[in-house]
Amino acid sequence: MIEAIVFLPLIGAILAGLIALAGAHGRNPSGDTVDHHGDHGHAHATTAHDDHGHGDDHGQDDHHVSEPPAAGSRAAELITTALLIASAALSWMALVDVGFMHHDARIALFSWISSGDLQVGWSLRVDTLTAVMLVVVTTVSSLVHFYSIGYMDEDPNRPRFFGYLSLFTFAMLMLVTSDNLVQLFFGWEGVGLASYLLIGFWYRKPSANAAAIKAFVVNRVGDFGFSLGIFAVFMLVGSTDFDTIFAAAPGLTGKTIHFLAWDVNALT
Repeated sequence: MIEAIVFLPLIGAILAGLIALAGAHGRNPSGDTVDHHGDHGHAHATTAHDDHGHGDDHGQDDHHVSEPPAAGSRAAELITTALLIASAALSWMALVDVGFMHHDARIALFSWISSGDLQVGWSLRVDTLTAVMLVVVTTVSSLVHFYSIGYMDEDPNRPRFFGYLSLFTFAMLMLVTSDNLVQLFFGWEGVGLASYLLIGFWYRKPSANAAAIKAFVVNRVGDFGFSLGIFAVFMLVGSTDFDTIFAAAPGLTGKTIHFLAWDVNALT
């Protein structure tokens, strides 16, 4: 059940991505650069302004209205939304099982990294806090998917949008079910990537591009501090697994980290 909660959104993202790629290929089978309406309007602004009557910005809006929808748009909407609703339903079941019946779960999937003393496995850890977050993430995301069916109804690139939404959800689920700091970092990076893709979805708008780049850069600043914390924990404890870290935490009382001429409390 836990595996289904986490990986159903990923399956939806993959299927929506394939539909988006197939639709893009169907509209442009040669693979050549498409002459978008926005560029067309800009190129003719000085030679046939009376005929077109719009500049670059208006041409971009006209592109979104006049471009035919990608093939399979309705299928992408229904598939991703149905899988998210199924994931949300399973999350509520997991909340009852884990949160109220106290049947915590730890599902080992495979060994991920093996390098010297660094041994990182890929596991799904579900305790009471995780069960609550699973419900929050999947329920909100399923509602967002459902709402987006109507909100994005006139957008020609709906499969790509729903693929990004499902990818965002999968990254959040990987974050909250992580069993070690490296896996947590992977989920965090996935959330940052999906945020960038969603914010810049209408990539022909300069404001959307600027906002996406700003969010991406700010997330990378946070990544730097996050990675330093992971390095420090591994140096002190010798592991990135939560169980090992939590067990070793009391022994870190009073210890310091010496960096250049600076001593900082290890727990802080």
